[in-house]
Amino acid sequence: MASGSDRNPIIIGGLPSQVPDFDPEETQEWLDSLDAAVDERGRERARYLMLRLIERAREKRVAVPEMRSTDYVNTIATKDEPFFPGNEEIERKVLNATRWNAAVMVSRAQRPGIGVGGHIATFASSASLYDVGFNHFFRGKDEGDGGDQIFFQGHASPGVYARAFLLDRLTEAQLDAFRQEKSKAPNGLSSYPHPRLMPDFWEFPTVSMGLGPLGAIYQARMNRYMEARGIADTSKSHVWAYLGDGEMDEPESLGQLSIAAREGLDNLTFVVNCNLQRLDGPVRGNGKIMQELESQFRGAGWNVIKLVWDRSWDPLLAQDRDGILVNKLNSTPDGQFQTYATETGAYIREHFFGDDQRLRAMVANMTDDQILHLGRGGHDHKKIYAAYAAAKAHKGQPTVILAQTVKGWTLGPNFEGRNATHQMKKLTVEDLKGFRDRLHLPIPDKDLEDGLPPYYHPGRNSEEIQYMHDRRKSLGGYVPTRVVRAKPLELPGDKAYATAKKGSGQQKIATTMAFVRILKDLMRDKEIGKRFVPIAPDEYRTFGMDAFFPSAKIYNPLGQTYESVDRELLLAYKESPTGQMLHDGITEAGCTASLIAAGSAYATHGEPLIPVYVFYSMFGFQRTGDQFWQMADQLARGFVLGATAGRTTLTGEGLQHADGHSQLLASTNPACVAYDPAYGYEIAHIVRDGLRRMYGENSEDVFYYLTVYNEPIQHPAEPADVDVEGILKGLHRVKAGEKGEHTAQILASGVAVPWAVEAQQILADEWNVKADVWSATSWNELRREAVAVEEHNLLHPEEEQRVPYVTQKLQGAEGPKVAVSDWMRSVPDQIARWVPGTYQSLGADGFGFADTRGAARRFFHIDAQSIVLGVLTELAKEGKVDRSLLKQAIDRYQLLDVTAADAGEAGGDA
Repeated sequence: MASGSDRNPIIIGGLPSQVPDFDPEETQEWLDSLDAAVDERGRERARYLMLRLIERAREKRVAVPEMRSTDYVNTIATKDEPFFPGNEEIERKVLNATRWNAAVMVSRAQRPGIGVGGHIATFASSASLYDVGFNHFFRGKDEGDGGDQIFFQGHASPGVYARAFLLDRLTEAQLDAFRQEKSKAPNGLSSYPHPRLMPDFWEFPTVSMGLGPLGAIYQARMNRYMEARGIADTSKSHVWAYLGDGEMDEPESLGQLSIAAREGLDNLTFVVNCNLQRLDGPVRGNGKIMQELESQFRGAGWNVIKLVWDRSWDPLLAQDRDGILVNKLNSTPDGQFQTYATETGAYIREHFFGDDQRLRAMVANMTDDQILHLGRGGHDHKKIYAAYAAAKAHKGQPTVILAQTVKGWTLGPNFEGRNATHQMKKLTVEDLKGFRDRLHLPIPDKDLEDGLPPYYHPGRNSEEIQYMHDRRKSLGGYVPTRVVRAKPLELPGDKAYATAKKGSGQQKIATTMAFVRILKDLMRDKEIGKRFVPIAPDEYRTFGMDAFFPSAKIYNPLGQTYESVDRELLLAYKESPTGQMLHDGITEAGCTASLIAAGSAYATHGEPLIPVYVFYSMFGFQRTGDQFWQMADQLARGFVLGATAGRTTLTGEGLQHADGHSQLLASTNPACVAYDPAYGYEIAHIVRDGLRRMYGENSEDVFYYLTVYNEPIQHPAEPADVDVEGILKGLHRVKAGEKGEHTAQILASGVAVPWAVEAQQILADEWNVKADVWSATSWNELRREAVAVEEHNLLHPEEEQRVPYVTQKLQGAEGPKVAVSDWMRSVPDQIARWVPGTYQSLGADGFGFADTRGAARRFFHIDAQSIVLGVLTELAKEGKVDRSLLKQAIDRYQLLDVTAADAGEAGGDA
């Protein structure tokens, strides 16, 4: 690995605008030499000399300004290409069989009565890029480590399946079950890379475009983190991300390039398949996407390797003494290159070479067919090998390989380079015959004319298949493969949770701080303490976690090369190459990518990590919800903390910080176990059970989401008869009513539980109502269990009908039920159909705003006095109290006047 100074220069280069000229005469000599080169040999020759000088300056480690783009030719010169160690003829046969099977699999999936579709053009363009990786670079897991981590481009999945079929990893029945996961179970194959759907095969979900590149960057960083902390030896692991040039339009694709360069992640290679097309048209018809991407990656500090032309261009470029061919390549837009991909050799001769006598002379001795087959670099195994080898050898920077290809390559004139190629899923008989002939496969016409086109396998004992097995054996096993080697963790006992169960005494603390105290005790545990990975987006101090800085420290591979401004403070900011805390800056997307990489380390590297991602609640499921689905799909585990939760607890910040809906969004994710606890002892039981479910025996592929608040409250000690089952299942009674003629039940969650307790007292003292207060720790889990019960009853009518937990819990609870939370009504409304008796919910529907907590709660009618009105209203509906009491309550508490409300507790970030 390159040293820190090599990997992270503060200034890469610049023009000498402020540097005095100590030898003007020497300077003038150099300028005169340049003038002479221009005058005598022309601008192109002078340009060439300047570029060679820059190249030599870099070899001599002279700082010169970076060029943001280079000529539209291969970065690696022909003379610099390494020896190709493979058997190109055998690899061509292997690739041809793979191409055929991938296309046939998708075509057969379009058969009558099925019609589930698929995509064939993306793999057709990138097949060689994958094949060289499979044969020479991708490391498997057979050596006991994590091997390489490969983020396959989602739309290329048919090609990966087709190769696995040749290796006997998949059967013909499985190929025929592509996109039929239930109807053809257990043979069904998922449409795209989905670890949750194929947990022994795929490792990384990538088809939500833009998340693959983001995930790959943070996976490479997580590899370095794990090695730096002595958790796993990841020194041999390399991360490969296969992307599309159209995919790079997604902001997530390019949004985090800087961290990869800043931390010198030379264990990371992006391979961008530049087939110049999006789904429906050119990526940059009037421009040049490879040049654009080169500028962006170079500007971000990446090593860029362009793979533009195949070997057939080498003789032409060798003749280009005047640079006229390079100039033509530089100035031709992508849209025109796509047209050349669909036209004849005669057309290319006339329109590309025909407008300059020197260009025409270059191809004068070439036939139209030879001109037609002037190919692109992404289809040339030797050129690809050279690019991959250079990427692996490069130190101090991540590398991107920009490989030009043709979308639909080899599929025939109806597919190649066509704008509609991405949506074309079925080959006609004539397409199949032409495709077969181009691939030189021994498939007779009759097999293509009658019924479904056949798969092709050269035979298990053929030299092609033996070659494939030998290559994978030498590289450590088959890929993609997902293996779970991690053993259950020895989890801490009661002692780690004792402090939280004692309550906060007379001190008021927020539930965020209650959680942080539990986490601090867990991180001291000798068995699992080192496995916790705290993650926050530049908000550790906000969440009261700056106390972790002195001991856990912040991970930075460069350490801390400066004196911290707060170095004399007890809780000074402290960075370390072995730091435990990930301080990812103001990027929720980056933090979530770290969360996913850490949360799946148990499978990727066989070493479980316990990520704890803490963030402003509003910026979780709303901002990065797509990544939480990615987390679920990758079977990642860990704790997600939506701090500053609720619509009225961070009201000073206003609308865009007022989260009243994340619990509802969380309910849509099947892998998310969501809680809204009120007290520290509840959090203790939830965290303990979460560790058991995710990291203990018979571990589950779930992650825990806890919403915690920044409003200080007094936390009671755990009662002697604590209902642990109720806490974990979502509902337990925290305070029984003591006096009153009429009865009611108040269900509250999170920060609303203290309002409910206050309302309970008012109802008893002023309205003769005895109300029990229940803490609904998880509306979501209550609903999930009830839905499961209903489904069982639906399908088993002959059996005794089961009763949902929430129904059982409230069956004997007398009086109407009123639910309240700092969330929109839809959150507690999730359980309405299973609550016996009458049920009303109060909630913070609508937009948030900036004001005091008291004013906001009065506005939304969820404060204690509004809860009182809600209970009285339901009692009036049942005829238990006179309706005139309702107007009395409204007037007594001035419920229509937000200024009449007590301002409530002020401040309290954590």
